[in-house]
Amino acid sequence: MTVTGGLFAAAPLLGVSGEEPPVTDPRVPAREAARRELSEREYREHEPGLVQRALDAFWDWLNDILGTASGATPGGGLGLTVVVLAVLALLGLLWWRLGTPRRTPAAASGAALFTDRPRSAAEHRAAAEAHAAQAHWNQAVQERMRALVRALEERALLEPRPGRTADECADEASRPLPAFGERLRAAARSFDDVAYGGRTATRSSYEQLAALDHEVERAKPELSAAGNTSGGPWKAVR
Repeated sequence: MTVTGGLFAAAPLLGVSGEEPPVTDPRVPAREAARRELSEREYREHEPGLVQRALDAFWDWLNDILGTASGATPGGGLGLTVVVLAVLALLGLLWWRLGTPRRTPAAASGAALFTDRPRSAAEHRAAAEAHAAQAHWNQAVQERMRALVRALEERALLEPRPGRTADECADEASRPLPAFGERLRAAARSFDDVAYGGRTATRSSYEQLAALDHEVERAKPELSAAGNTSGGPWKAVR
């Protein structure tokens, strides 16, 4: 009985003292410990860099776009794939039929034949032959056309004028040399296609231009046609 009384007698002591046990939250120190642990250097070293984060964001954005497009396309993802393949096939067909985009007339009017320091016809011919010996047909064609035009200027069949285009040279040279008009214009188009139109020259195209250069060099101009031009130095032909 004494023991029982002692047990019940100790219970009121908590109420009498007016003190309550402190309330603790075990999650707070655990969270702080986790934060300190994750701030360690070895964890930061494995974080993705700025470029990787940017790429991840881009791919997420692209995935969202494709997901939206596939949702709006009949058949979902399969339908979107069919549409993309059809567009690619159409572009390939257009490229095959039309070829490399050619230079527009507006671009032709601003593309000068000579872009560096003045050189003689002989220098341009030597440069053309050097390129041809290495099968650099694009450069060979361009230098040969410049040689042809420079030779006409040296013979006073063309008045030297900075910024003149190959087409303009062909038109003006056709006046004293009407028999070569069509071939000169074809040579000018070949030059433009190679220099500004993205076309690739061939050995055959270079040899044709070289033959034209030799024939024009030996040709005699028609002074009657030259006399009809205004301001041209045709009387100085040699």
